[in-house]
Amino acid sequence: MAFALEKDKHYTYRDYLTWPDDMRCELIDGEVFMMTPAPLLTHQNVAGEIFFQAKSALRGKPCQALIAPIDVRLPRHGEADEETDVVVQPDVMVVCDSNKLDRRGVRGAPDWVVEVLSPSTAGRDHIQKRRIYERHGVREYWLVHPIDRLLTIYRLIGGEFGKPDIYELQGATPVEAVPDLEIDWQAVLPYLPSDDLT
Repeated sequence: MAFALEKDKHYTYRDYLTWPDDMRCELIDGEVFMMTPAPLLTHQNVAGEIFFQAKSALRGKPCQALIAPIDVRLPRHGEADEETDVVVQPDVMVVCDSNKLDRRGVRGAPDWVVEVLSPSTAGRDHIQKRRIYERHGVREYWLVHPIDRLLTIYRLIGGEFGKPDIYELQGATPVEAVPDLEIDWQAVLPYLPSDDLT
């Protein structure tokens, strides 16, 4: 039986919980954004290597690295879970406050979020999700561009993302929001598309 969403309806996490398990989507300000059935291998390998490095670096420390798919609910101040209209699934994240973790995933802003860009989601990651992460207090937001081999970093300054820093994917980049964590791009390079495939 096919599942259909109502056009122009404002959805909340209450609705989200009733949808089929195989329906992968994000909820941004009440609007549903369907996710591709399965990301490309490059995307998964890059996200997996970043997660592996973060998980390894943070073993035995208070901060915890997580990888999609995992629901991150971003309620407004005092808003009940069922009423929140923002549910996202960042590719990789670190949460340092264990009170934000529960059986459903994460409630509240992760400290560090990484989105590995795909052609089908790059616009949403750059615009809607950047705005959402800023509004809800994500301290550091990374956008990894596998094809261009670039990294864009937004850091929260005074409640707003400042001007982004842009780097080539080389050497190692420290995560300012998470002590003792840096990403070594040399280990990621084998998973990036070669120039003759772009």
